[in-house]
Amino acid sequence: MDLWESGERQISWAARSMPVLTAIGERFGIERPLDGLKIAACLHVTAETAVLMGALKAGGAEITLAASNPLSTQDDVAEALRAYGISVHARAGVDRATYYRHIHQALDLEPDLVLDDGCDLVNILHTERTDLLEHVTGGCEETTTGIIRLRQMAAEGALRFPVVAVNDTRTKRMFDNRYGTGQSTLDGIMRATNAMLAGRTVVVAGFGFCGRGVAERAKGFGARVIVTEIDAVKALDATLQGYEVRPMAQAATLGDLFVTVTGNRDVIRSEHLSVMKDGAILANAGHFDVEIDVRALDELATEVHRGVRPNTDEYVLPDGRRLLLLAEGRLVNLTAAEGHPAAVMDMSFSAQALAVVWLAGERSRLDPGVYDVPEEIDHEVAKLKLAAAGIGIDELTPEQEEYLHSWRVGS
Repeated sequence: MDLWESGERQISWAARSMPVLTAIGERFGIERPLDGLKIAACLHVTAETAVLMGALKAGGAEITLAASNPLSTQDDVAEALRAYGISVHARAGVDRATYYRHIHQALDLEPDLVLDDGCDLVNILHTERTDLLEHVTGGCEETTTGIIRLRQMAAEGALRFPVVAVNDTRTKRMFDNRYGTGQSTLDGIMRATNAMLAGRTVVVAGFGFCGRGVAERAKGFGARVIVTEIDAVKALDATLQGYEVRPMAQAATLGDLFVTVTGNRDVIRSEHLSVMKDGAILANAGHFDVEIDVRALDELATEVHRGVRPNTDEYVLPDGRRLLLLAEGRLVNLTAAEGHPAAVMDMSFSAQALAVVWLAGERSRLDPGVYDVPEEIDHEVAKLKLAAAGIGIDELTPEQEEYLHSWRVGS
């Protein structure tokens, strides 16, 4: 009961900053657009996710939820969700085998639709639970990492149902990825280390929307920011925004704090770890714990001191240098902190909820593949968010509308 009460308080607190999703849930409760549908979700089990689950349940869906990261699971929220009648298979800190067992348990529902965060659930469906594919008629994915994997599956003809790329909405990329990841990543780093950023060198690996957000927030704290990239256009963008751009081999000798935000593996490798400063801090803000080569760090170290601070492990190298790894190389913002602010997740999860309803109506007409969220959903979420904040915007006059849609009007 103590866990349930704590979870209920967290969910209520998050809902205060999620007026758009709350309103959508109330609308769903009247319209019941998901009646009779079974949904299996693999998401971070947090208070913000709980508000999304509540909205979908209000729409009539039967829901089961597994965790997309065992270190981000909030046990009290999981307990509160069970009290709401939502089946939850998640517990904080479980091992890899239990993590995958929980996903299998969620799939035992034989879902019609799936919601994924990183593509692990969809991957299991296509490799180990193929017997369920005849039941699944659509899905949603909300991470860059997951969409990369899904597009590869689609290109190879392996994807068996349509999936909506919720991550690729403008409201998700511009606000969740940039402002949410930027703030929550530095929040996690500072909770884990209490490090001062002003005057220190922060190396941000990757300058997508998430990396851009981390770089902006670090710069705002007074840090010198170095960006590493493999994409020439993004590297040029970072340069023109005033950041120093270097290859990781050079940045490795300069950084005090390293943050990986790429969606790829082995971004920081043995040759980089070998030349880092004494006391350098390593943090990952990408979805999977593969961006920092933790195995190489283990092999290099002569001693490992676990838990020198919460979510901070110290690796001592043969020459006495110490490297600090945060959150075991997992998502630092959700492991060492609480993830994105609820006000940001309000937009992302509102788009998710509306995309689920759109998919439920359109799934029979869609071939297997990766689909963008309809633009009208993105605009609806943005308008609802502005309205909730009491912000008004201009509208086109009839003359302006005609000008934009006519080629006959000259300069």
